[in-house]
Amino acid sequence: MADEHQFIEDGLRRSQINEFFEDELGRAGYGGMEVAKTPMGTQIVLKAEKPGMVIGKGGKNIRKVTTELEERFDMDDPQIDVQEVDEPDLNAKIVADRLANALERGWYFRRAGHTTIDRIMDAGALGAEIVLSGKVTGARSRVEKFNRGYIKHNGEPAEEVVDEGQGVAVMKLGTIGVTVKIIPPGATLPDDFEIAEDADAPEVEQQAEGGVEDLLADVDDEAVPETDPEIPDGEPEFDDEDVPDEEDVIDEEVVEEVIESDETADGDAAETAEPSEEDDVELDDLDEDVEAEAEDLVAEMEDDADDEATDEADADEEEE
Repeated sequence: MADEHQFIEDGLRRSQINEFFEDELGRAGYGGMEVAKTPMGTQIVLKAEKPGMVIGKGGKNIRKVTTELEERFDMDDPQIDVQEVDEPDLNAKIVADRLANALERGWYFRRAGHTTIDRIMDAGALGAEIVLSGKVTGARSRVEKFNRGYIKHNGEPAEEVVDEGQGVAVMKLGTIGVTVKIIPPGATLPDDFEIAEDADAPEVEQQAEGGVEDLLADVDDEAVPETDPEIPDGEPEFDDEDVPDEEDVIDEEVVEEVIESDETADGDAAETAEPSEEDDVELDDLDEDVEAEAEDLVAEMEDDADDEATDEADADEEEE
């Protein structure tokens, strides 16, 4: 079997054993268990509020539980050790079962929650939280929380320091889940710190009164050494890779000739672009021709107007 499957199998088996103890030892104040495998078999440590009820008269009850473990869970020689809980109000499993029983007897959930968490804090707990989830008062399910002190919800402290227990209250409207988390007194948390009152703190020298200008005035310019850049002796050394090849070297004379030829070509083009005197004469002739044509057109238009006027006058005379 793979490791992942083995982990799942062990967790499922542990949950089934825990449920079996809750059903068999509920009246004795079952407070949790610890299972450890040994070379001699499987050792189980039970925590109970009333160890006498777990053992039974003459050990009758404990033998019955041992036989049931061997047959139902196929355990080899289970060894059960019963320990009494010193402070039941600091055991999350016992507190959750008590609260569930109080709800089943008809206690109002707010009264039961506040009374239970007050007893936990009076016992010396650093923090506690109670969560009730289900149909608490009506047909709609909801979640009610009661908090006191300091509680951790995630990280390694939540797994190692916080004691968590669950219980179930069977009501007429449905079941109510009860979850109790307790941080016991004396628990060491990673964010704890202590203040040493008798510690000798080193004396701190106070700076002289004054501003930044006074501090800058105290600085001696002569105390700051002036360093000149170091010039290496001898000729600088170059690697073969830094030296350019002969093919990459450009002849400076050829470049200068190309630049001069470009400049002369540009100068000639600029000279040719300037207008000459012949062009000015041709422009003047064109202007005279245009003026003459305009005068001829005006004269023709005047003649046509005179002809039309004479024709109209003749027409009027004929009509008369």
